[in-house]
Amino acid sequence: MKEIKDFYFRRAKKEGYQARSVYKLKEVQEKYGFLTSGQMVVDLGASPGSWTKYAAQVIGERGRIVAIDLDSPLTLPANAIFLKTDAFDVEISDLRKIAPAFDVVLSDMAPRTSGVKDMDHLRSISLAERALDLALGVLNTGGAFFCKVFQGRDFPGFFEGCRRHFRSAKVIKPRSSRPESVEVFVLCMGFRADHEDRSTESISDIRI
Repeated sequence: MKEIKDFYFRRAKKEGYQARSVYKLKEVQEKYGFLTSGQMVVDLGASPGSWTKYAAQVIGERGRIVAIDLDSPLTLPANAIFLKTDAFDVEISDLRKIAPAFDVVLSDMAPRTSGVKDMDHLRSISLAERALDLALGVLNTGGAFFCKVFQGRDFPGFFEGCRRHFRSAKVIKPRSSRPESVEVFVLCMGFRADHEDRSTESISDIRI
């Protein structure tokens, strides 16, 4: 496991990213292509800035990304705006002042782990639910939501909540995630305001 960690750490440093977590986003993007040129993007839990930097490169100069965190990113791309605030304090109206709607909401938010598995899971679910609430409030029809969350007893309920609002929902374990980690990523595409057609994806469908 240490070899995996060191490989992605060295790769991130070599390629100019602030954290190895960028490869989790990059792997999923390269397979599913939910980020495209010219999009408006929200990045929750943006610090230290790897996801923001990568997403900014994909959406290009015609796109715009709003990075949100209590800690400032180490660097901020030219097409990014930084909001120094807690995700629970962000108002949908604040985001709509920047853009009427967004195409993608990213969330790499995670709790400060306590070592108590159930407690850490519940804190992660709380963050993921907040990210989903913001996504539902700002996404364009057809938009995408990509969110980190810890597995546990309340994960099925969170995933079911995601499925109600999107045409497809997938549970993904990127190769760059440590095998022993409880983290997974939920990728939802095709935001629907009417919620009529339910996704056919299964919660057991964990893949890259």
